[in-house]
Amino acid sequence: MDGDGMITMTDLLPDYLTPHVRMINPAVCLHLDINTLLLDIDNTLSTHGNPEPYLGVKDWVHTMAEGGIQLIIVSNNNEKRVSTFAKKLGLPYIARAAKPLPFAFHQAMKQMHCFPCNAAVIGDQLFTDMLGGSLAGIRGILVTEITPEKGWFFRLKRRLERRILEKMKIVDDSVYIK
Repeated sequence: MDGDGMITMTDLLPDYLTPHVRMINPAVCLHLDINTLLLDIDNTLSTHGNPEPYLGVKDWVHTMAEGGIQLIIVSNNNEKRVSTFAKKLGLPYIARAAKPLPFAFHQAMKQMHCFPCNAAVIGDQLFTDMLGGSLAGIRGILVTEITPEKGWFFRLKRRLERRILEKMKIVDDSVYIK
């Protein structure tokens, strides 16, 4: 936010980009001084609306836990969707997070006994995940969506996100640090 409390373009931008969560490992997190990851579900850990974790996600969760990285799901989805999904991965969760509002991010950090400087949100959307993380004072890791959503609203949001990333000279597969 700027000095007047207005959201700026940089509030929407990720601190880091990666094609998929599986590209992040405990060594990378520790190098970045991150001990807690707040995770989105749809198009981050699974395809949109899918009750099953995406290929390799269960193994990734296990690897991260073995490496000392705490994980918590923070999702705008309803309680049933989030609790069922989180149980399959053995993760704590917060449902109906109302992202991009920062309250659920703060709640997740409190639940995990984590300071904002040691946390990051991982998600596929600028307007919910990255903005919410920025408003909560934590870093954002943008992943490429697993599959495109079919609804007109999602297509519109993706088009706007692409324009913002292009305007800021951020493109897929680039290395970017805010």
